[in-house]
Amino acid sequence: MSLPTKKKIFEVLESVRDPEIPALTVREMGMLRDIEIDEDGKIIIHFTPSYSGCPATDLIKVDIMAALQEAGYKNIEIRDVLSPPWTTDVFTPETRAKLKASGITPPVETTSDKRLLLSPGKTVPCPYCDSNKTELLSSFGTTACKSLYRCLECLQPFDYFKCH
Repeated sequence: MSLPTKKKIFEVLESVRDPEIPALTVREMGMLRDIEIDEDGKIIIHFTPSYSGCPATDLIKVDIMAALQEAGYKNIEIRDVLSPPWTTDVFTPETRAKLKASGITPPVETTSDKRLLLSPGKTVPCPYCDSNKTELLSSFGTTACKSLYRCLECLQPFDYFKCH
């Protein structure tokens, strides 16, 4: 096998999905900070978990290792990178569109404006019909990183990915 390149490794890791949000890869989620290949060909993945205490973190690391091993790479290390912390600000417009298409409203605020996190008048649009007439049902949705809302127009319940 030829020596690994960053491009090849990123291509392999495009198959690794977030187990809690399967519409997105871990790269789209912004959890892959960097890939380093040392002089011995060791692949070092710089990984940042999305939320501290996220129960999917260990599974994601196992999936990263498995994808690389299935591609023929054996000398692999995953290093946690906790600074700077992960934030939803890494979501690209394409990532946000994929979230919406999967029935999850992406964050409507950014981490630079923390006052919006506590704003009772925050408008969270419905990912199904785009109505702004929605209501918060629970601060926690299908996972701790999401809130549960309901659209008052189409009556669909949906998750809202909290800004972090």
